[in-house]
Amino acid sequence: MSDSPRGYLTTHVLDTALGRPASDLRIELYRLEGGTRLRLADVTTNADGRCEAPLLEGKDFIAGVYELLFHAGDYLRAGHTSGLPASQSGAGHFLDRIPLQFTVDAPAEHYHVPLLLSPYSYSTYRGS
Repeated sequence: MSDSPRGYLTTHVLDTALGRPASDLRIELYRLEGGTRLRLADVTTNADGRCEAPLLEGKDFIAGVYELLFHAGDYLRAGHTSGLPASQSGAGHFLDRIPLQFTVDAPAEHYHVPLLLSPYSYSTYRGS
């Protein structure tokens, strides 16, 4: 048994247009190995815009290139932004799926990859 600490991966989605967490947003996690995309998780955010558990942790959280695929279009079309005027509600669903690719080079650390989402833009960063 190893005493070395293992890291983990989490995410959080905030609907910046409404100023609240984005609940019921589907997220897929992939590890990219050469030309292959290996799906590791398929989850949905809770009422706090988070997943119920880390997306990846322990011995499964290894160095490599990963992709989080956020199904933003489904979320926006589902009317989660219904408090906005129709022109801003995502009815035109400018955004659909948002792929975020990132590299894990220190798998003993916590990687937090949040998404700040509005009907016409998004941003991300490595959080803590």
